[in-house]
This record gives sequence, C-alpha cells and structure tokens, in this order.
Amino acid sequence: MSALDDTLAADLKNIGTEVGVSDWITVTQEMIDEFAKVTLDDQWIHVDPARAAAETPFGGTIAHGFLTLSLASRMFYDCFAPLPGQAMGINYGFDKLRFLAPVCAGARIRGRFVLSRVRKRSETELLRVHDLTVDIEKSEVPALVASWLGLTVFHP
Repeated sequence: MSALDDTLAADLKNIGTEVGVSDWITVTQEMIDEFAKVTLDDQWIHVDPARAAAETPFGGTIAHGFLTLSLASRMFYDCFAPLPGQAMGINYGFDKLRFLAPVCAGARIRGRFVLSRVRKRSETELLRVHDLTVDIEKSEVPALVASWLGLTVFHP
C-alpha cells in the first residue's frame, strides 16, 4: 500500500471529525497596516483608528476579511505536519467562503478544521476538503467559515 493510499484510508475514517485547532494569532494594527500597503486597500475602517473609533460600531479598526483569510495558511501549518511521502500541498481554492464577523485590531483568532471530503485524483494526488471556522476569542460568532480545498501531492 502506498503513502497516498494509507492517508486516504485514514482520512476516510476521519470524515466529519475536527482534525485540528490552531494556536491563537493576535491581529495587530501593524499587521492590518502592512496588509493595507501590500493590497493597496487603505480604506479608513482598517487604517485610521481614531476615525474608526468615532464613526463605526466596531470601537476601532477592523482587519480586512482577506487578511483574516490569509492567516488560514498559518493556522493550517499549526495543525498539520507534512504527511509521509508528501511532496507538497497546493491551495486549490474554496467551494464556500463567508465573512461573518469583523476582527477588531488586537483580537485573537484561531482556526478549527473539520475534514469533510477526500478523493483520490490520481496515483499521486489527493483532493482533501476541510471545513474551516476562524474563531474570534470571546465571540460566539466566528470571523469566517469556509470550505477549503487542498491538493496533497505525493512523491511517485
């Protein structure tokens, strides 16, 4: 049996199971500012703390939704080590993505991963789908939910 087949067999037993919870990440104003520079999205709700405190219901600035989403890669690495025989992992996109609550500057977030689907695409590739929930500490509403597709590529 190959490393891919071993992983597939283990994954099939874990469908519907929470398979990882990341460390907490503090989303700082500095992170938000740097993300704004890189993406050229300098809307004031992200980068002007005084105005955001005065003119929004959030009490200050909020992270870009795509900043929150981009931290999912770090969350994934917190939860999952490379598999035996794995050559690489490739982000394959999303079937569903919803931003449910803003992440305020200074908030802590973490990712929770539930394995929802797995399919053998070839002799070297597994398509694995994780339902991702990004929690905001002390909030009942998550920052986002997503169905995240990833290709796990194994050495031939």
